[in-house]
Amino acid sequence: MRAVLTICALTVLVGCGGSKKPEPAPPPPTQKVIQPGAPGEPSREVVATPTPEGFRAQHVDAEFMMGMIHHHQQAVVMADWVPQRSQNTSITLMAKRMGVSQGDEINLMRSWLTKRGLDPDDHSHMHKAMPGMLTTQQLHKLQGARGKEFDRLFLRYMTRHHQGALTMVQELVDDGGGVEAEIEQFILHVGSDQTIEIERMQQMLGAL
Repeated sequence: MRAVLTICALTVLVGCGGSKKPEPAPPPPTQKVIQPGAPGEPSREVVATPTPEGFRAQHVDAEFMMGMIHHHQQAVVMADWVPQRSQNTSITLMAKRMGVSQGDEINLMRSWLTKRGLDPDDHSHMHKAMPGMLTTQQLHKLQGARGKEFDRLFLRYMTRHHQGALTMVQELVDDGGGVEAEIEQFILHVGSDQTIEIERMQQMLGAL
């Protein structure tokens, strides 16, 4: 049963299922404003229009959160493999912290999406591979390794995975997202935390 669950997890983490794309929030109804005319002139109607950039930001924020949930889930699976395959205490402790912190962030992202009426399990937006994601072949290679071979693969793969997350953050900002206070705080945390972990993993890899 455990082997079946592992294979299912790998399939989900590499695949991009679903068919429905998250829709941006609809614009609010236009408001009619009557502007008084100058002395001797009639009043006129001014139609207020929404700012489209704001709705674009909401849409890319939602896509980012859904994609990052999927990205984090693969990292948690990788971290969960460490205790049974590595004898390196430092790597084991680091992987444990990663699993806990990314698990907490997954819960935060799911809550953010749910509060906005979106389904956190809808992966239909993932029409292209996300940066840093491991292929099925790479996941199987990591899962089958042991000892120092596993340690080297884990550090290399997780470093690449973290770098992919930083790329996703930058792409979000470039697309005009990440402006809302809650998501801005989240991406700042991801950027800082994963940059520090990348540096630490590179040091550990150099010491093997």
